[in-house]
Amino acid sequence: MDHFFTAVETREHPEYKEKPVVVGADPKEGKGRGVVSTCNYEAREYGIRSGMPISRAWKHCPHAVYLPVNHKLYTEVSSKIMKILRKYVDKFEQWGIDEAFLDVSTKVKDYEGAKRLAQRIKQEVYRKEELTCSIGVGPNKLMAKIASDFKKPNGLTLVEEKDVEAFLAPLPVNKLLWVGKKTAQKLNAIGIETIGDLANYDPSVLAEKFGVWGTQIYLSAHGIDKSEVQERWEVKSMGRDTTFEEDTSDVNHILETLDALAEDVHKQLVESNFTCKTVTVKIRYENFETHTHGKTLPFPTDRLRDIQKTARELIQEFLRHDRKVRLVGVRLSNLVSTEKQRRLI
Repeated sequence: MDHFFTAVETREHPEYKEKPVVVGADPKEGKGRGVVSTCNYEAREYGIRSGMPISRAWKHCPHAVYLPVNHKLYTEVSSKIMKILRKYVDKFEQWGIDEAFLDVSTKVKDYEGAKRLAQRIKQEVYRKEELTCSIGVGPNKLMAKIASDFKKPNGLTLVEEKDVEAFLAPLPVNKLLWVGKKTAQKLNAIGIETIGDLANYDPSVLAEKFGVWGTQIYLSAHGIDKSEVQERWEVKSMGRDTTFEEDTSDVNHILETLDALAEDVHKQLVESNFTCKTVTVKIRYENFETHTHGKTLPFPTDRLRDIQKTARELIQEFLRHDRKVRLVGVRLSNLVSTEKQRRLI
């Protein structure tokens, strides 16, 4: 889906059309804590991006429309869209609230058939939900995902298997799935600017510099992905994480961000009518070393203070002044439905 949260808000409030719209924390006139959940393309023209501190977003564009995250509304709309998508395929994998993979191998004979099917899906989603989506068609999940981001908004990009490497080669290396800003900088430093440069690089050197990750991105640069489209049946957890604009060892900044993420996911928990028993934090250092640490509480809770307190306790052992942090996150699991009073595992 194209800038899903803000697109839904604009559909509900036509007066926001063509205005910069930011969904996330309350900016409080530039003094707010928390991060941007998403923003529309008008807001992006001012340099606002998902995961950006809300205070910085305010400085970029104080006249934007700032809205709180309405998880209940977005989840309802998402469910309707996923229902449309499911009827087209046998193998379906929802990927977050606004994306999905569809294996159409048994539904179409060739790539042109897949393209026509994608057009039908786009038309039905727009007709029923008044929202646009961008679709990528490719031989595997990796290529479909990259192609879906190639022409936004409202795009449709087809990449046949024979064209994979030619399609990837000229793209900046950060267009490759899982290659973020810092990895791209490290690759740029050794002369790798494009995906084609990466595909032609010595894989043994990549493995030496980046470990297993180096081998993985080398294969990805050739468009190789063997992962299957797999159904996920139940809501097992919900979470939020964010990558800092600049790696930081500022403990107060890290903890404030963690609190904001906990507040965001707590809102989703309550609006979805769940309680949780397990809180897990995630931290990633500047060298991509990643740790998670969870704690199961003695009772289910939907209290924000329980979640924030537990998250702060869990993150403490990973906070060191000599190590900069790239990403933090909070995840809630062991969910219990307060509506049906049954446990979802």
